[in-house]
Amino acid sequence: MIRDENEKKSGGSPNSEGCPQDGVGNRTILTTIDAIPIYRRSSPYLPAEKSLHTRARALRKMGNQPEIVFWQQVHKGKFYNIDFDRQRVIGHYIVDFYVKGLMLVVEIDGSSHNEKQEYDDRRENYLRNLGLLVWKVSATEVMMNVERVMENLKQYIIDKYS
Repeated sequence: MIRDENEKKSGGSPNSEGCPQDGVGNRTILTTIDAIPIYRRSSPYLPAEKSLHTRARALRKMGNQPEIVFWQQVHKGKFYNIDFDRQRVIGHYIVDFYVKGLMLVVEIDGSSHNEKQEYDDRRENYLRNLGLLVWKVSATEVMMNVERVMENLKQYIIDKYS
């Protein structure tokens, strides 16, 4: 069998640039949830303030209880094989969780968000202006009923990405 030049260079299949991955235009399936395809959103370059990387790393190591409980549900692809990043720097903010393939930010709001409404609004507007979707859940809800939280997140993803 003769391979074309691209295939020889890559050692794999011929170049599939421009070919649909799922038969629906140029949309690719990230995963399926309950047999419903969840489509990937193309992720543009996101700015990241380098000075925050050390703080983000420290936050990952320290963690707060609601974030740890949520992380146990989603890390290593446990949640429908979706890849979550924890304490991700985006611009001059650190978000709790980020799903690159969906351009989705998941925020767990605890007591640290009390009386910071203006800051939170400015932050959320910034993230939305980058084309990101933001899904929020309270820390109390995570701690009291993580199963319901995960069900709500599942439904949100189905509603927004299927």
